[in-house]
Amino acid sequence: MASPARYCVPGERLCSTEEATAGSGTYTRHGFIFSSLAGCLERRSEDSGLPVVSVVRDSESQLLPNVGAVVTCKVCSINSRFAKVHILYVGSTPLKSTFRGTIRREDIRATEKDKVEVYKSFRPSDIVLAKVVSFPLRTVGCLKLPQESLSLNPSDQISLGDAQSNYLLSTAENELGVVVARSEAGVQMVPISWCEMQCPRTHTKEFRKVARVQPQFLQT
Repeated sequence: MASPARYCVPGERLCSTEEATAGSGTYTRHGFIFSSLAGCLERRSEDSGLPVVSVVRDSESQLLPNVGAVVTCKVCSINSRFAKVHILYVGSTPLKSTFRGTIRREDIRATEKDKVEVYKSFRPSDIVLAKVVSFPLRTVGCLKLPQESLSLNPSDQISLGDAQSNYLLSTAENELGVVVARSEAGVQMVPISWCEMQCPRTHTKEFRKVARVQPQFLQT
């Protein structure tokens, strides 16, 4: 029986350069091969040496993030008002194209919103679970209409975005927030509370809005 396909996210470490050669959709750094896009891992044997590891996007139709969907995203940049992210997965399904999203300061936590500090919640390169709150602008011909003008109930909202769309996301629920983060030493940190993670090498603690991850969202 063929082994199930392994899906990768950008920046995910795949293997050592001693085990394989980097192919398309990958890059090398510090003796390891990393994925440069979201897609399916392929390993191709070569007669003359190491196998070639590649990451390829599926050619099937694009899945779009719907309002209310739980998404996996990677933090690109932060400032005092919001975090900019790239959406990589909808549920457990990888996206063929990367979608842009924003997590505003007021949408990070459900309580004490006025005390939230973005830099104590997320850092660039963090992997975050979030929920799609809304798609703020709809394009009709040459006109961009605000969400309110469509007169949709929250339960009726649909997502009509493309890769250039900016989705509004929330991590206010306990199950949402940072699931993977690396310390300044480059080591994957371990959550020690709902607001802190610790580097197992240096024991340095860093603030994060930590997710209480549900089993169905754990990626193997």
